[in-house]
Amino acid sequence: MMNILDRMVAIFDPVGGLRRAQARKVLAHYEAAKPSRLRRDRNRNHAPNSLVERSAAALRNHARYLERNHDITRGVLRTLVNNVIGPAGLGIEPQPLRRDGTIHVEYAQQLRRWRRKWAKRPEVTGRMHWSQAERAAAYAWLRDGEVFAQMVMGWVPGLVHGSEVPFSLELLEADFVPLEYSDLSRKIRQGIQVNDWGRSVAYHVFRRDPREAGAWITPADLKAIPAANMLHLSTLDRLHQLRGVSEFASVLTRVEDLKDYEESERIAAKIAASMAAYVKRIPGTDGFDPANDVRQKDTEGNPVPRNLRMQPGMVFDGLSVGEEIGMIDTNRPNPNLVAWRAGQLKAYAAGVGASYSSISKDYAGSYSSMRQELVEQWVHYAVLADDFAGQFSVPVWERLVSMLHLSGVLRIPDDVMPGTEADCLVVGQAMPWIDPLKEATAWEKLVQAGFASEVEVIRRRGGSPDELLAQIKEWRKQVAESGLVFTSDAANTGQTAVAPDQLRSEASDATV
Repeated sequence: MMNILDRMVAIFDPVGGLRRAQARKVLAHYEAAKPSRLRRDRNRNHAPNSLVERSAAALRNHARYLERNHDITRGVLRTLVNNVIGPAGLGIEPQPLRRDGTIHVEYAQQLRRWRRKWAKRPEVTGRMHWSQAERAAAYAWLRDGEVFAQMVMGWVPGLVHGSEVPFSLELLEADFVPLEYSDLSRKIRQGIQVNDWGRSVAYHVFRRDPREAGAWITPADLKAIPAANMLHLSTLDRLHQLRGVSEFASVLTRVEDLKDYEESERIAAKIAASMAAYVKRIPGTDGFDPANDVRQKDTEGNPVPRNLRMQPGMVFDGLSVGEEIGMIDTNRPNPNLVAWRAGQLKAYAAGVGASYSSISKDYAGSYSSMRQELVEQWVHYAVLADDFAGQFSVPVWERLVSMLHLSGVLRIPDDVMPGTEADCLVVGQAMPWIDPLKEATAWEKLVQAGFASEVEVIRRRGGSPDELLAQIKEWRKQVAESGLVFTSDAANTGQTAVAPDQLRSEASDATV
């Protein structure tokens, strides 16, 4: 829009007014989009798959190097995996429905029992149980940006399934699907074959580890696995992106600098600790004359080194005239290192989505600040857990239910509503309690007021309501048979809690 000055110029000089309007239009853009020497590469619009093809392998190799050689990076990976997957893995609560819409409890119990059996040896090597396999997959996914898993079903030559269910997983690192293998005539890009809509239809996978092949590997060494039998857990930053990129991609430069700087500071501190003092000789000062040096000399006329070994309370009494002791001040360790390192770790934590307190092991702070950090951070862990469950855990569960039925191990009951036999509830990791008393009191008040349920509290703590109910029922039965009354029973029955010693005393008095 022309202002008053532009209009006046246009009245008296139309050509000049046109030039002003054109110049103003050229200048009307975002300042950050202006071309400059420093932003030469920042304004280029590369296709996501082209970027991944050039960078993904280098990024994951760099992340693996830091995992092997940098304690903080290894700790960050462990923190992410432990909070996303946890010690027992993501919980699966079967929720099959009857035709009337209610949960089929009996079938759900059988599914739960068979899943526990299968989970003891779920993958082809037989070395990992299910929660361990989930953590290994999550570890590779976060570090490398992606991980693959082939679902192997039925009889396969040389394979012994780990249970009566003929179903196992073959976990594969990203290297098994070659980034450099593309055949656009067959719609193959970076080892993945897609249809006209961009949906994966097949994965081209090396038959053996390409890093240990020894000989040159050609496309003839690839096998095509249908997409229906392959799980691809990946981190996708852009739409239309086929392969994943390491979660550490944006922080690798920072963490590499942090690693190098810390190493330099450690070396400087070791050198500083090795330096104590030196003897300073000033010619022509206080009567010192090199020509009349009275120090003890060897056969060649060179002064014999004196033993001035540092020790507590020592007195330097072997100095000659014109000599003095000089002390070395190295300014190490650097007093600014802690503050600088803390700032870098906070940026590192923000980049990878981990908690600063967890990766730095710095828990100084009030209850409110630590809880605020935990609450904000736990959303990120929950999002990662949702991604992992949707791309890995739930598809495996659905295939397991299908194989239980097809193999005849556990048939789907006739009264189960079709399509709901594999319905389930995924139970992620519970947010830990910073102050158990405050947290428990808050949940108790919410339940009493009707704003929450006991089932919700149990699930938030990472438990299974059905299993907890069965445990309590069995425990109450054993307690009743023993003639004991615990505090939890007393609250419901109005009785007074009785200790075992008191019971024995009352029994003794009755006998007398």
